[in-house]
Parts: sequence; structure tokens; C-alpha cells
Amino acid sequence: MSNQASSISQTSLSEKDQEWDSPTPKTDEESGTPAKPEDRGNRRDPNLVDWDGDDDRENPRNWSTGYKSWITFQLGMLALAASLGSSIIAPAEVTVAGYVGVSSEVAVLCISLYILGFAFGPLCWAPISEIWGRRWSMLPAMFCLGLFSIGTATSQNVQSVFITRFFAGLFGSAPVSNVSAALGDIWNPKARGTAVTFYAVAVVGGPTLGPIIGSALLVNPNLGWRWTEYIEAIWVFAMLVLCTFCLPEMYSPVLLKKKAIRLRKETGNQALYHPHERVKVSPKTIVTKHFSRPLMMLFTEPMVTSIALYASFVYALLYLTLEVFPIVFEEDRGWSPVVGSLPFLGLFIGVLSAVFINLANQPRYARISDAAHGKPVPEARLAPMAIGGFLFAIGLFWFGWTATPKIHWISPVLATVFIGAGFNVIFQQCINFLVDTYGLYAASAVSANTFLRSVLAAGLPLAAKPMFHNMGVGPAMSVLGGVAVIAIPVPFIFMKYGLILRRMSKFAPVDE
Repeated sequence: MSNQASSISQTSLSEKDQEWDSPTPKTDEESGTPAKPEDRGNRRDPNLVDWDGDDDRENPRNWSTGYKSWITFQLGMLALAASLGSSIIAPAEVTVAGYVGVSSEVAVLCISLYILGFAFGPLCWAPISEIWGRRWSMLPAMFCLGLFSIGTATSQNVQSVFITRFFAGLFGSAPVSNVSAALGDIWNPKARGTAVTFYAVAVVGGPTLGPIIGSALLVNPNLGWRWTEYIEAIWVFAMLVLCTFCLPEMYSPVLLKKKAIRLRKETGNQALYHPHERVKVSPKTIVTKHFSRPLMMLFTEPMVTSIALYASFVYALLYLTLEVFPIVFEEDRGWSPVVGSLPFLGLFIGVLSAVFINLANQPRYARISDAAHGKPVPEARLAPMAIGGFLFAIGLFWFGWTATPKIHWISPVLATVFIGAGFNVIFQQCINFLVDTYGLYAASAVSANTFLRSVLAAGLPLAAKPMFHNMGVGPAMSVLGGVAVIAIPVPFIFMKYGLILRRMSKFAPVDE
């Protein structure tokens, strides 16, 4: 009772958010778009429930570093479980094709349909996270991912394999799209860069480690292709049980809504409220406002569009390797499936090395953020992205022109380290940039990014075999390397014009 007076906020939720995240305006509940700063006014509502000062222990930002690290680990394992499912079945494409009676080109749909589910799932899960919270947007979806993984493992025909793979990706996309926003709920901008760095390793580690695990299961006479999906389901359910009991809710509007309900019961003051209680949820508003928000941001927010295009290209090439590596190392060099999957370790080593590049930028980002009075500065995230762009382009050309069997295998494998490092640096900083910029709408911004990159990542593997067989590995990879070179100026353009673009945003207006 002694804290009842301090439980009543002296500032609005959006004003409070400006102190610890990107300048996120109050939502206009009728239109679904934020109100402009000039429309918010300076009136203070004594009945508005907020945190009890800057050191309120209920505020997720004020939880202990150890506890937040434990939460980050759980979120990373959820993302790893989902991303692992995208590629673990890749080595079994030929086996599955023979079992269900389709060509190897059609069997690529086992991968593409899962990633296509990644594209459409976030359009649902991100709005759910912004209405009912992070737990409800991820844990039920993970349960369904486990069920559909078992469905794939028990499939008897091609239709059931493809349908269950699509829906597995649809539900598995929940943690991939929402974890980064959840990290923004608990970490301040300076520390979040480190958290996102390790989360990105989990997201990217799945596609790079999945083929190695899958090939080992495939060649085991006691297991086979079905066990790639059984192992995926086991991992998913293990993480689901852990997170059901250990993962708390982190989304501040949902927590403050619960606090308002509790205070009304404790104090008897029925005037106490939080704006999230007044969010109108109906089938019409869910479709027209919440579910459409990620697509709206993708097509109307220049920053989301540009970042999504860059991230989509590098992400699509990551999944392209699932089809290219077997051509280079198994078809051309005659390696066995298990040995032929080991070059994915080069990609993974590159992914890990990107951690050091991004962590090296943290002191610089902290200085810039401190100079901005602790507010996030998205443009300060872009220097590593520029480095990643060069590494990525170098790796593509290097791999393409040393993949021939005449050249020792160590050369293309070393090139994969550059590809993995460049990709992960770009991927991490794209996520950081969007979370810095959009704050409470980060889930929708990241989901818009996830939608576009997943559409491209679903399509490119289908074109990989015809493209690389007809053009040759060197010329085909050079075409992709040329696109990567064209994309190198993107972070430099954002460094110069990012603030101007943020001033144009309806979802992330700049506090002057």
C-alpha cells in the first residue's frame, strides 16, 4: 500500500518509453497508427498506472542481469529450435523424393515450404505479441511446431510431407520474429546489442548445423530420414517445457495492464487504468489494424523496406547454400553425405566470428548513446554492417572461383567463413537497427523484415540447382557476388540519411 501513490504515473506510457527505448508514440486505437508528438499534449492523468519510478523492480528493464541473461538463453533456444527445423531435413531430400515418388527438384519444397511458412507466420505472431504479450505469441506456436514435425515424420505421401512442413514453418516463425522484440523489452539499448548478437547465433546456427545433424541421422541404418523430424520435435518439446515454467512475460503494456487490475483490487480505486486495457480487439480490428501492421510498415516505412531488402538478399543466400554445398562437395568432389555436410561448419565458424565484430562496436555505440542522453541511436549500429557487406561479397566471389575440384577443398571452406561472418554481421545489425528505431512496434518491424526475407529464401533454393548446373558454380556465384557488391553502399546511405528517414516515419517519430 505504501507504493500506491507512486504507482500512478506522472507521465504517459509513450513518454516513459522514450526514456528507455526508441521514441515510441502513443497508439491511436481507432486508426492503429501512433499519434504524432504534437498531438499528445502535456496533460497528466493521475489515474494512469505506470512503473514506480526508474528503479521499479517490476519493470523488465530493471530485472537483474543474471535473470535477464537466463531469459535471453531461453529465447535463443526457442529460436534455435525453430531455425534448426528449416534445414535438418535438407540432406534427406533425395531419400524423401524416392519415398514419395517425386523428382529431387520437387523435393526442395521440403525446405522452401517451411521457409514460406516463416514468411506468413510473423504477420500473425507479431500482432499477437503486441496485444497479448510475448509468451502467448510464442509458446502455443512452439507446441504446434512440435506436432507438425511429428506429422512430417509419420507422413506416408508427398501431400502430407509438404503440408506439414509448411505449417511447421508457419508456427515455428513465432520465436524467429518475436524474440528480438522481447530482447528489446528487457535490455536497454546499450546492452541489447550484445544480447541480439548471441540470439542471432542461435537463429543462424540452426540452418548451418541442421544439415550436419540431418546427414548423420540419414546414414544411420537404425534411424533414417524420419528421425530428422523426430529429433526436431524432441528438441522443440524440451524447450517448450523449460520455457513454460521459466520464461516470464516481458512486454511492458501487458505487465502494466496486469498491474492496473491488481491495484484496482488492492486499493478499491476503480479509476486506475492502463491504456492497454482499452485496446479494442475484434475480428475487424485484428485484420485491418494488427495483422496488417507489418505489411503496412514494409510498404510505407522506407527504413523497414530498405533494411528488409538487404537482409532478405543475404538471408536467401544462406538457404541457397543448402542446395549449392551438395553440388560442390558431394556431386563434384564425390564426398559422402556426412563429409559433404562438414563445410557447413565453416559457415558456423563465420557466424561465431561475427560475434566479435559486433561486440567490438558496443563501446562505440555506448559512447554515442550516452551522448544522446541514453536514447538509442540506430545509425550507430551501421559501421559493422558496412564491414559485413565487404566480407560477404568477398566470400561469395572466393567460394565461386575456388569451388572446382582442381583446387584444394580448404579454399572454398575458408570462403564459407567469410560468407558466414558477413551474413551474420549484416543480419544482427539489421535487427538491432529496427528494434532501436521502432521500440514497442519492433515486433511488427522485424516481422515485416522476416516476411520479405523468407519469401526470397523460399524461392532461391528452388532455382539453385538449375542455375548452378547450367551456369556453373563460378559464374552463378559471381552473379550473386555482383548483387552483394551493389548492396555494399546501403549502410553508408543509412549513416547519412537515417535520421531524415526516421523523421518521416509515422511509427518512429524523432524526439527533437
